[in-house]
Amino acid sequence: MSIMACGGGKQIEAAPSDKPVAKLEPIIKDALCVTKGAAAIGAKITEPTMRAVALGSSGDAASITFTFRGDTGSVRELASGQARRQLGLKLRAQNGCNLVYVMWRLDPKPKLDVSIKLNPGKQTHKDCGADGYTRLKPTKSAPVPDLEPGGTHTLRAEITGDELLAWIDDQLAWRGVLPETARSISGPAGLRSDNLMFDLVAFSAPAGVLKQPAPKCVAEESD
Repeated sequence: MSIMACGGGKQIEAAPSDKPVAKLEPIIKDALCVTKGAAAIGAKITEPTMRAVALGSSGDAASITFTFRGDTGSVRELASGQARRQLGLKLRAQNGCNLVYVMWRLDPKPKLDVSIKLNPGKQTHKDCGADGYTRLKPTKSAPVPDLEPGGTHTLRAEITGDELLAWIDDQLAWRGVLPETARSISGPAGLRSDNLMFDLVAFSAPAGVLKQPAPKCVAEESD
């Protein structure tokens, strides 16, 4: 939290900003590594499971702009056995076992679901499965709009220090504190969707050198 001077030299704490500060750059088609399903910038996502990362990006912030088209023609359950309808962002996507999720979920009602998946020393779905999830509680949140076919929206999120903020259509929708264990995770930004069909209008993330080498573009199982 920043400090500002007040009359008489007295210092008071300034309220933290609710506005984005990270500089994002559009991810081009060739930089999108699709590890599950099929996806491309400017194309329609039709498969029930999609995973992708932007190799070489910095994973502390990202945004996705999409036009919602409805449910996919088939339904695929997660490793937990749940058939969720959701799409969203992967931050600090070190691998499939260690990352932060910011997901726009439709069931049982629209909401943002922020969680950290942490499995030290594990890398693949075979190693960790659906283990290691911790759902985070917001310190501030707002209602999430319904997704209507044909509607275009932007979901953006960024990590500053130990705090994560997320916006929907430039309105703050979620704010909360990450556990200290999240400091150990470093990786690129990415995307994820389950059982939803949409046009991937744009995906953006910060450019920069990661603390660890970017992972290779290899296929992964559903998580």
